[in-house]
Amino acid sequence: MQFDPKRTALLVIDAIDADDTVYKPDPAQDTYRQNVAEVVNLCHEAHLPVLFCNDAHIPGIDHELELWGDHGIAGKSHIFPEINVQDSDYIIPKRRYSGFFSTDLDLTLRELNIDTLITVGADTNICVLHTLADAFYRNYKTVLVSDATLTFLVGTQDQAIERAQKCYGSTIVNMKTLGELLKG
Repeated sequence: MQFDPKRTALLVIDAIDADDTVYKPDPAQDTYRQNVAEVVNLCHEAHLPVLFCNDAHIPGIDHELELWGDHGIAGKSHIFPEINVQDSDYIIPKRRYSGFFSTDLDLTLRELNIDTLITVGADTNICVLHTLADAFYRNYKTVLVSDATLTFLVGTQDQAIERAQKCYGSTIVNMKTLGELLKG
């Protein structure tokens, strides 16, 4: 796969900690968390825009909370401390699974002249997959970094990766391959 780095951005989906039932820090996820941080570093070094699409739910009204309980509450969660967030990064709060649903993600990407999204984050089978679906509907090309995504709530990682590839045309790469692509 080849992509134009001037038209590519990294989308980090729900790489957050919170003291709740979904995002409570889990030592079993340390490798995943380090991989997300490394992909962010690689993209910063390649001068790609980095956008964080994070849950920022409003208690008492967000429909998603009825299914999963209180999680990712606005103002009570934070990006993984392993990640080096820079002032030039974009933070896009979301209240549903997809980073595109009722947010300014699409507008921001279009203003940046982006047509390709590298995606990392969690849950691969839920928020990542719904964001990839909406990216597909908007004609973005997508790359999913398999070892910097995580399924932990429903289904399996392999199922999510297969759906991303077969249903939404995502190119699946690992971190090593992404690093080679970014270096050129």
